[in-house]
Amino acid sequence: MTSHEEPQVITDVVERTGIITLNRPRALNSLNRGMVSLIAEALDAWRDDDAIDQVVIRSSGKHFCAGGDVRAAREGVLNGNADEVDRFFAEEYALNLEISRYPKPYIALVGGVDMGGGLGVSAHGSHLVVTEEAVASMPEMNIGFVTDVGMSWLLQRLPGHPSQSLGAFLALTGYRLAADDMLATGLATHKVDSLDGLAERIAAEGLGVLDEVAVEAGPATLEPWYEQIDAVFDGTWAEITERLGDYPDLAKLVGELTAQASPSALVAAAELVRVNAERDLEGALRNERTLGAVLSREPDFAEGVRAVLVDKTHDARFTPQQGPEKYREVLR
Repeated sequence: MTSHEEPQVITDVVERTGIITLNRPRALNSLNRGMVSLIAEALDAWRDDDAIDQVVIRSSGKHFCAGGDVRAAREGVLNGNADEVDRFFAEEYALNLEISRYPKPYIALVGGVDMGGGLGVSAHGSHLVVTEEAVASMPEMNIGFVTDVGMSWLLQRLPGHPSQSLGAFLALTGYRLAADDMLATGLATHKVDSLDGLAERIAAEGLGVLDEVAVEAGPATLEPWYEQIDAVFDGTWAEITERLGDYPDLAKLVGELTAQASPSALVAAAELVRVNAERDLEGALRNERTLGAVLSREPDFAEGVRAVLVDKTHDARFTPQQGPEKYREVLR
């Protein structure tokens, strides 16, 4: 960062509230290694500070966070620095685990896009507050990667509809959860009309202000699919694909959602969800890290990131679908 550039993470204390602001709006607040370190340092400093009662994380700009900086990860792999890329993911996942264990209220204020790594620093806290414009998704299949930042675990355990099948559906398809879907599943705790000044109100008035300003949820478009999803999204990707034949409407939706997905990433992610159904979050993150290291070294990752984020042509030429065995054997 040169002297004239603003910091990519701004930390402040207002009253007895620590406030973290993601401040990389031109990159949709995508998390790089430096940002992860700064967030972790702030949480470490405030954890045992008796002057801090709670933490709020928010963003500058329209969008909360579009994910981790996988463009940089791709460059690292292509330049022969895959081990450095592994360390970035390890630090990011350690932060996700720390947030889940944080001893003080951790409130994420989310508007616009909340994807990938953004969910990692928002969904594991005690409160996730969204506006009507908020959208949550895990679209890693389209870049030849797997659902990570603990979401392969959390999406199976959403309090509004805890279901391994729903977790698999969300993890594999990248379905875009609107604000009301987030509320219905329990991914979000509150919906509000605006985030403007909300962090400061929380600091001045306490967490009770969230219930005061919350607005009523509308209909969730995902809920009508629950029965079919629960019937289909269980087992390997091959088994899921076979069952889809009995549910043409769901098959059409899944086909549209996975049209640009890496076939091998779908296979790998299905294996990850299955194993992580029996793990705690720490074990699930470990599996994500191990499997992610495999996927990031395969050609589909570099090709997927190129097509989606570098050239933005969405014309990835993925390799033929791999079998599940090579992915299954690295999961514990």
